[in-house]
Amino acid sequence: MLWHWLYTLDRPPRKDLGTDGHPVRGALPAPPEPGRRRMWAGGRVTTHAPLHAHVPVRRHTRLLSEVTKEGRTGTLTFATVLHEISQDDRVAVREEQDIVYRAAPTAPTADGRPPGDPEPPLPVAADEWAIDVDPVLLFRYSALTYNGHRIHYDRDYARDVEGYPGLVTHGPLQAVCMAEAARRGGIDSSVGYHLEYRLLAPLFDHQGFVVRCAPAWHGADLSVRDRWGRQTAAGVLARL
Repeated sequence: MLWHWLYTLDRPPRKDLGTDGHPVRGALPAPPEPGRRRMWAGGRVTTHAPLHAHVPVRRHTRLLSEVTKEGRTGTLTFATVLHEISQDDRVAVREEQDIVYRAAPTAPTADGRPPGDPEPPLPVAADEWAIDVDPVLLFRYSALTYNGHRIHYDRDYARDVEGYPGLVTHGPLQAVCMAEAARRGGIDSSVGYHLEYRLLAPLFDHQGFVVRCAPAWHGADLSVRDRWGRQTAAGVLARL
C-alpha cells in the first residue's frame, strides 16, 4: 500500500516552482496566495484491487473541498484532494489527501525534544521498527517522489527561511513506513484495506524515526514517534 506514490507523479517544470520548491502554477490545490507554507496533513487510502506492473494506469484528480480559517498562528487553508487510480477501466486505489496552507512563520519552530534532553531515549519495543534518518534518505525519497520542497534536503533553507531546527522527515514517508510496518507484521494491504492516517507534529532528522504496528481486531493501529516518545503520526489500517 502507498507505493503508487512513486509512480503516479506530477512533474511540474522548473519555471512553475516557487522559492520553496513547491509548484505555484498548475497545481491542485493551487496555493491560496504567495508566501503560504504547504503541509501534508494526512489522508485516507482504500485499495480495491491490486495494481499490476507493466499495465498502464490512469489517475483522475479533483479538488473535493477547500476552506480558510483563522488559527493561533494566522490564516490556515485546508484542502482535500481526491485521486482515483484506475487500471483496466476499474478503480484500484481511491485516495483523499488533506493539505494545509499556513502563514509564513514569524519565529523558529520548536523541535519537540525535552529541554536539554534530560531524559534518555526510549528503547525500541518488540512491536516497533527504528529507521535511520539522515539527509541522504530524505533526499532520495524526495527524488523518488519528485518532491522539490526544500525543507527535506536544504538545511540552510529549512532553518533560515522556514524556521525549522532540522530537515523535515516527509509526512508521506512516515505514512509509507507505517504501511510497511504492517506488511512486515504479516498484513498484505495491497487489496481490501482502508488506511486512515494523520500527521500530528513535525519530525526532524536529528530526532530519530520509530514506527509501531500494533495488531488489532480491525487490522492494525499504526504510529510514528521520535526517540523520546513524542508521537508525530498515527494511522489505522482496517479490512474492508
